[in-house]
Amino acid sequence: MRPNPTEEQIALIKPIQLLVMDVDGILTEGNLSFLADGSEIKSFNILDGLGIKLLTESGVKTAIITGRQSNQVIQRAESLGINYIQQGREDKLTALQELWKNTGYNASNTAYIGDDLPDLSAIIAARFGVTVPNGHWLVKENADHITTQSGGRGAARELCELIMACQGTLDNALERFK
Repeated sequence: MRPNPTEEQIALIKPIQLLVMDVDGILTEGNLSFLADGSEIKSFNILDGLGIKLLTESGVKTAIITGRQSNQVIQRAESLGINYIQQGREDKLTALQELWKNTGYNASNTAYIGDDLPDLSAIIAARFGVTVPNGHWLVKENADHITTQSGGRGAARELCELIMACQGTLDNALERFK
């Protein structure tokens, strides 16, 4: 469904220059699958990938902060042109603050999407904190927005399109597909 942001959302989202995303439960469904040799398998949603690419092309930088370590995250991030990656970080707020310090971004121009308790402080700290319908209840109570799509099933795409709609870049981004 086409994003139809409210005036309040437009005011909140228009200054966003950086989108920070959790991985498990946001870019994946949150399932952990292991092969017999102990290696991990992650499945990413192709809809989210295109949304992230379109958002990046519109001028918004993207980042991943995840509590786990995975070569698949690095591969996926590189294929999408994600600008910053921090893995093995359960301390999401500290990681976010380090990202701000190292890049010049700050709370006033950052959106953060996460689904579970380790994401809560980062969601609260960001200008626009987002979660998914299957996120933890406390995270949902403190988020500025809850997507209609679940993690790993298009939630990141939905958020990317909402940001572009609020910034007036969505129609132009979609024009090439007509």
